[in-house]
Amino acid sequence: HLARELGLVKVVSSGTDRSEALRIADAFRARVVDATTESFVFELTGGTEKLDSFIELMRPIGLAEVSRTGIAAIARGKRML
Repeated sequence: HLARELGLVKVVSSGTDRSEALRIADAFRARVVDATTESFVFELTGGTEKLDSFIELMRPIGLAEVSRTGIAAIARGKRML
């Protein structure tokens, strides 16, 4: 089966931490959905482990808030869940 989760992750940071947050987001293929001079909100989809890893990497940079959908799943091919 295929399983995915959606996460919105807010990071509040300044200086070089902002650049690091963007670098990590790019590596995880996260999308910036909101940006201010003090914060970013990233949208990230993938497996639970991917979201967990992204969140842990953002924690020392300035993780402020996380919202997750939980897992959505569907069977591959003709099978049904």
